[in-house]
Amino acid sequence: MENKDKKRSVFDSTIEAFQSFLKVPATVTGSGSHVRDCNDLKRVMIIVVVALLPTFLFGIYNTGYQHNLAAGTDMGFWQMVWYGFLKILPLYLVSYIVGLAIEFASAQIRRHQVNEGYLVTGMIIPLIVPIEIPLWMLAIAVAFAVIIGKEVFGGTGMNIWNPALIARAFLFFAYPAHMSGDKVWVAGVDGYSGATPLAEASAGNVADLPSALDMFIGLIPGCPGETSTIAILIGAAILIFTGVASWKIMVSSVAGALVIGYLCNWIAPSPDSYLAFPAWEHLLMGGFAFGTVFMATDPVTSAQTEAGKWIYGFLVGAFTIIIRLFNPGYPEGMMLSILLMNTFAPLIDYCVVQRNIKRRLNRAQIN
Repeated sequence: MENKDKKRSVFDSTIEAFQSFLKVPATVTGSGSHVRDCNDLKRVMIIVVVALLPTFLFGIYNTGYQHNLAAGTDMGFWQMVWYGFLKILPLYLVSYIVGLAIEFASAQIRRHQVNEGYLVTGMIIPLIVPIEIPLWMLAIAVAFAVIIGKEVFGGTGMNIWNPALIARAFLFFAYPAHMSGDKVWVAGVDGYSGATPLAEASAGNVADLPSALDMFIGLIPGCPGETSTIAILIGAAILIFTGVASWKIMVSSVAGALVIGYLCNWIAPSPDSYLAFPAWEHLLMGGFAFGTVFMATDPVTSAQTEAGKWIYGFLVGAFTIIIRLFNPGYPEGMMLSILLMNTFAPLIDYCVVQRNIKRRLNRAQIN
């Protein structure tokens, strides 16, 4: 009986994970200070997943829509939805099977509880990669992101970089031909050239850009979750209303992008220069909106202090536009900007805290 109980204890973290998936765990904090609240990590993660659903659903439709447009077929609405669903489903299967397998194995090895952080990471990764990415590449990227981006730091809540962006960065630098160019964004049409608006703009083909309305709605080539600004804004409203994500980071990121964008508009040598590209249109292209709402606001890797959130968000937006305009080898910018600011977020918080301490000490001396 003792051996049986000991054998069962090896799988305690796995058993607990399944038992608490739909039920509130019957455990409480045993030591240390803590805040009593009705929301635990699981509920927070579920709220983020719900906020991601509009982008997920639109990504399914747009995948079918872009295929229909490129192939010249006459597919109906539900045919396009079904086509998009079948194309994105394998990405999610690989993302969750590989990612959760590593999460469960890590929890068993450490005898820790299985955390729910990968619910969101696994949801985001397929939304920020090209729909035609080979599945074996995605599997390697997911494994790299979970092991190197999170588990080596101690698991959920201990990582210094956003794991989903680590997966994308790995793919971009390891397999650049499958992450950029004109032929990776439209599914099921071999050789079709469908450049994203951001790629067209960086190449100087401003006349070939879709309308601002199409970019706002999302009827453009791109990663499944990054094209529709309106779907992303719906998710942002959910996150802000529930208090899960910081509106300060979102607002300051947009402000940083607009400040640098309009400054470059002002110094542009000619109207045809990329520097003269309207600053506000940068907000509708690429992964700016998605990154600002769902990844820059990650509570683990972003700044924690209130003043730090304003600084952190502003620099995310500012560096995104700087990278886009002055680095011809990488027209996107959002991924590198967020990873860079993830690195400096602790320093920003440290400087803010030290400034507050110094200000209070000076106030106490005066009194």
